Amino acid sequence: MIVFDLLCGNGHRFEGWFGSRLEFSSQRKRGLLSCPKCGSASVKRVPSVTRINTGAEPAKVPAPQPERQDPQPAGRDALALAQILYSRMLDEILTKTEDVGVEFPAEARRIHYEQAPVRPIRGEATQEDHEALLDEGIPVARFPIPPAGRLN
Repeated sequence: MIVFDLLCGNGHRFEGWFGSRLEFSSQRKRGLLSCPKCGSASVKRVPSVTRINTGAEPAKVPAPQPERQDPQPAGRDALALAQILYSRMLDEILTKTEDVGVEFPAEARRIHYEQAPVRPIRGEATQEDHEALLDEGIPVARFPIPPAGRLN
């Protein structure tokens, strides 16, 4: 592939990509070339900017630095990431849901059976209540939330 700088009769400069110099000549003779800005078919090749080697010193590439040894084992990084994700998820749950407390199973049923307005709720349920809600086809999830006095 060869790239030529081209100029139309209206003075618009643009690039053209061709398979060879002969391909450019052939397309030009057949009138297949046109300016992308104005559509002019009067297109000619103009000198392109070239790289001139002035003998300047090449830029120095810094020597690679040895890999930094992490003083903490990789497991600690994973634990820290898990704590951050848990904290963000907990924040989303607490700020974007209504706490209905021990009324959770009853309120989840009312919402599911369209007897109460649809909204995100959270609350308390026993293991039996949780399983019964799932058996009824009510989508619920268990998520441990620390008591209010123990949140940071």
